[in-house]
Amino acid sequence: MLRVLAVDDEKPLLEELLYLLRSDPRVHSAEGASDATEALRRVTRALESGPDGPDGIDVVFLDIHMAGLTGLDIARLLAGFARPPLIVFVTAHEGFAVQAFDLKAVDYVLKPVRPERLAEAVRRACAQLGRAEEVPVAAAPPAVPPAVVAAPRPAPEAAVPDRGPEQIAVELGGVTRFVAIADIAYVEAQGDYARLHTDEGSHLVRIPLSTLEERWAARGFVRIHRRHLVALARIDELRLDSGTTTVRVGSAVLQVSRRHARELRDLLMRHATG
Repeated sequence: MLRVLAVDDEKPLLEELLYLLRSDPRVHSAEGASDATEALRRVTRALESGPDGPDGIDVVFLDIHMAGLTGLDIARLLAGFARPPLIVFVTAHEGFAVQAFDLKAVDYVLKPVRPERLAEAVRRACAQLGRAEEVPVAAAPPAVPPAVVAAPRPAPEAAVPDRGPEQIAVELGGVTRFVAIADIAYVEAQGDYARLHTDEGSHLVRIPLSTLEERWAARGFVRIHRRHLVALARIDELRLDSGTTTVRVGSAVLQVSRRHARELRDLLMRHATG
């Protein structure tokens, strides 16, 4: 079972996070810290006592925006230890996901925190620590009678991203919206996430770019670079300049990798004459 430290400089949010963590049967203990200094002092004591010591910490649930050191600063400092605790970022800001996963974060949970989303973060931490099966039997759901067919519950975020053939679910601050795939001009890889760019703005989803490439090939999306997937019909211009190929998609200019350039030119020609 997990020993957890939750760090947030907003007391009501910290108390809510601790309440949710303590309600999870996989969490043995959950303590709180309201600033970076307290958090570092607590983690240092845990590291000094060893992984099996009385002050041990397995996972730090860490806010990003705090007075003084940010959560990212704390994570960078912890990364310098030989056996640091796992990190789960809990934040109201979606724009730091790439930095978070560069720091080997287990998960990135957006506020306001939903209990089922936090439970998924706990599951991932347990799995990474090799404790995925340490859930008490009492926590298992009751058996379904043979005459009843239970509707499957979708896993949070990435497991069932589409609603019907034409939409994808995106989440911001605990609110789920459905974006028409036809409105997406291009997709940008950001670590384990993908950022969907539309005319109105952008949305972050926890789906790898390679997965979207496979799912949306029939909808006219093509890979032009290891970082970009583009809707063919939204390309306004293809330019070759000094050996570098780029495309303009609205106001965005995106580089085309050499291995994709010829295929893209052929596709655009067929699309234009088709």
